[in-house]
Amino acid sequence: MTVLADRVDDDAAFRAVYENHFAPMTRLAYVTTGSLSAAEDVVQDSFLDYYHHRHRVTDPVAWLRRAVVSRCTSWVRRRVLERRHAPRGVADQPALSPDAVAVRRALTHLNPRHRAAVFLRYYLDLSEAQIAQALGCRPGTVKSLLHRGLAVLKEQLDD
Repeated sequence: MTVLADRVDDDAAFRAVYENHFAPMTRLAYVTTGSLSAAEDVVQDSFLDYYHHRHRVTDPVAWLRRAVVSRCTSWVRRRVLERRHAPRGVADQPALSPDAVAVRRALTHLNPRHRAAVFLRYYLDLSEAQIAQALGCRPGTVKSLLHRGLAVLKEQLDD
């Protein structure tokens, strides 16, 4: 019975730390990242780590603060690297031919499943079996998706 009582007390202590410090930790993360969604993700991940290590942590607030700052620093570094290695902007890319623009516009009229099937078949040159595996359907369904997708594309390109 004492093990169960200790677990209940332990969970209550964790819950109290979470309720009292989630908002301040989120504000700390937001100031560092500049993104509320990233801040919430960082803090959630930090609390998850704290939950797993709570038996060894003597000062939860200090531990969480350090974890949040560390994760925020990593998040900012990743964003800097992503920006540095991001593909060139639209202005730096060569202009598309009128046919390419028309095909891209026609592709926007396909529903996502048809668009995925057409892309996998005609851009990645996958077989029907490979497309079926990627989409989680039967090869016969792939044939149907391709047929309908191509019909919509033809209709859009004929206009």
